[in-house]
Amino acid sequence: MANQSQRPLIFAHRGASAYAPENTLAAFEIAIQQGADWIEMDAKLSADQQVVIIHDRTVDRTTDGSGRVSDLPLSSLKKLNASYEFRDQYPHENIPTFSEVLELCTGRIRINLELGNYATPFDHLPEELAKIIKNHPHKTSILVSAFHPVPLRKFHSIEPEVKISLLARRGIAGYLSRGWLGRRLIPYDALHPDKSDVTPSMIKTARKFGYLINPFTVNDRAEMVHLISLGVNGLITDDPRLAGEVIASMFPT
Repeated sequence: MANQSQRPLIFAHRGASAYAPENTLAAFEIAIQQGADWIEMDAKLSADQQVVIIHDRTVDRTTDGSGRVSDLPLSSLKKLNASYEFRDQYPHENIPTFSEVLELCTGRIRINLELGNYATPFDHLPEELAKIIKNHPHKTSILVSAFHPVPLRKFHSIEPEVKISLLARRGIAGYLSRGWLGRRLIPYDALHPDKSDVTPSMIKTARKFGYLINPFTVNDRAEMVHLISLGVNGLITDDPRLAGEVIASMFPT
């Protein structure tokens, strides 16, 4: 039995990416069907300043194309097949825009969007994202996150009503982000650390300062049980179905 009273939430990492091509509408739909509470996804700007959902700086790994996302207009990105390693089950999947994701997810599941402009942290991704969600009726169901403090601070200054989370890299690389400096730089609502860095002390500090702990990327049953027992608030996972099974076993109704 977990040593916390509240059931942890499930963040489907790039959608249900263990079952469908990552960061596609198919993966997001499966995450919804598998009972995830949140969908985690990655945003970048196309050459014509459209907010698109893709993880890498280039399209090479996850599509049949090549080149940097920032060099390709939306019309070119839409011609690519983003089926990745799931061509048999999903013969063709598009790179979605964030607007398309909102259309699919609004009223069905919450959205955790990572600002993925790490190669261009001073671009206009925060502003373009803010334009899309400015008048959205469910923007309180959106969480914006990033490893880099610059775009996250910029977004927060434009849309302070939308909650933000700081991602922290594993080990020594994320030491400052996980500590007092990260809290001073970014008034975050949640910290998303690597799963290996979660400790009882981290959980205690989070409770003290009033933010949530949602570690990534947790795909092993034993790791899920361990982290839930420590008291994390959520699990970022490629396998929301497995996470749901583990949580149900630890929080029987």
